[in-house]
Amino acid sequence: MSVQQNEFLSAEQLLSLAGQAIQLYPPEYRGTVRLLCQSENATFSVQTEHARYALRIHRPNYHSRQDIESELQWLHALNEYGIAVPQAIADMHGQHVLTLSLTDDIHRFAVLFNWIEGDMPTVDVDPTAFRQLGQITARLHRHSKSWQRPDNFQRIIWNHETMLGTDGHWGEWRHAPHLKRADHPLLEETIANIGHELNAFGKSEDRYGLIHADLRLTNLLLQHERIGVIDFDDCGMSWFMHDLAAAISFNEHHAAAPEWVECWLNGYEQTGHISDAEYRLIPTFIMQRRIQMMAWNGSHAQTEMALSLGDRWSDETARLCKKYLDNQLPVGV
Repeated sequence: MSVQQNEFLSAEQLLSLAGQAIQLYPPEYRGTVRLLCQSENATFSVQTEHARYALRIHRPNYHSRQDIESELQWLHALNEYGIAVPQAIADMHGQHVLTLSLTDDIHRFAVLFNWIEGDMPTVDVDPTAFRQLGQITARLHRHSKSWQRPDNFQRIIWNHETMLGTDGHWGEWRHAPHLKRADHPLLEETIANIGHELNAFGKSEDRYGLIHADLRLTNLLLQHERIGVIDFDDCGMSWFMHDLAAAISFNEHHAAAPEWVECWLNGYEQTGHISDAEYRLIPTFIMQRRIQMMAWNGSHAQTEMALSLGDRWSDETARLCKKYLDNQLPVGV
């Protein structure tokens, strides 16, 4: 499958759409619009005289309107539960998901959110930041397991096939830059083993449900004792422990990764509970996520993030596969 989710519009075209969007909101939400980042979606800062907002313009060919509205339903429920997450703002017609048109055949969805204050930790900070990440993830999971989802709720499915299959949501791992063909059999063996483990593990409600699916430090905002969580764009149905694997995305091979995992688990256990069966599968979830990011790397090869990984990242993935097949945790050096 050819994944065509990357935004092909220029910054100027996206800014034009953002300006169009802001005019659809009540006057108090109209302000100075500035592009913050363009990674998957385009995110704009909207600064008014009294407040700041975040405008998200969705990339094409990824989510339907119903998908996005379902994300917003979960965000609303999480906010009522006491977790600081972005809240969508309605336009002058009461709509939370806007449809913007650049031309007759170029359309984009857009959502305006309130601004979540806080500082974004990085992998260079004290590893205990991962303990905070584990704590907030446990709270999200606790809510997910108890929340009665609306009948029309619809989100992306993250299972073994959609992550690592030839028709995966983010493309195929074989297209990862700098991946040696000689390493294909190693990855194929690893993927087969992952599939076998997860098939036996199953998808009962205590281990599989609605998750963030991309809860890395870059999506955590810290302000004093308050923790905010942003970027639910990939939230969907998957195994709860996939959120642990996602927490160290791209960085599994770093020397500090084993300590990050330990801190995350310690933080999670302060608020939630990880079963023995889930603990046994942690190496499998981490390895699956790493290969999933191989697929992402292939379909996003020209992005700044993919280019920053360098020409050894695929070799490191092969090395981690060997650790995994030797029944070791596939992290670290």
